[in-house]
Amino acid sequence: MLRTVLSVFDGLTVKNGEGSKNQGKNEHNLPEIDTPPSLEETRAWSESFDRLMKSAGGRKIFREFLRSEYSEENMLFWIACEDLKKEENPEIIEEKARLIYEDYISILSPKEVSLDSRVREVVNRNMIDPTPNTFDDAQLQIYTLMHRDSYPRFLNSQMYKTLIQTS
Repeated sequence: MLRTVLSVFDGLTVKNGEGSKNQGKNEHNLPEIDTPPSLEETRAWSESFDRLMKSAGGRKIFREFLRSEYSEENMLFWIACEDLKKEENPEIIEEKARLIYEDYISILSPKEVSLDSRVREVVNRNMIDPTPNTFDDAQLQIYTLMHRDSYPRFLNSQMYKTLIQTS
């Protein structure tokens, strides 16, 4: 059974590749999560990407899968956007938006997410006066990318199959 330890997502400052290779994993080489998902919940993730993304445990495990595919920045960006949407203080919104832009939108960022030119232009216009919804178009595009591209591979991955077997 999965142990019950979860590193807290802070949304903006999660770093790639910190610590040892197996840090935060159990004997099945699965990430440790706060509350072990039931078999029912784990199976529900295969029925709906939305269910997977609404589950803290699902996001954690999917993020580990994305890390193995060198595309963890997509989940980190999505989480950062969700964190921004909860903010009400205009000064903090502006600072978080700037950090998100620098970390995930800037072409100079090593964690740059793949956005088409139309969405990139929308984000650039929105950055003139950032709001909690500055990145909505970009977030939707990355969510769709994860849903169509990474999610099917996740469902067929050894990581997901092992999780089903050990739940």
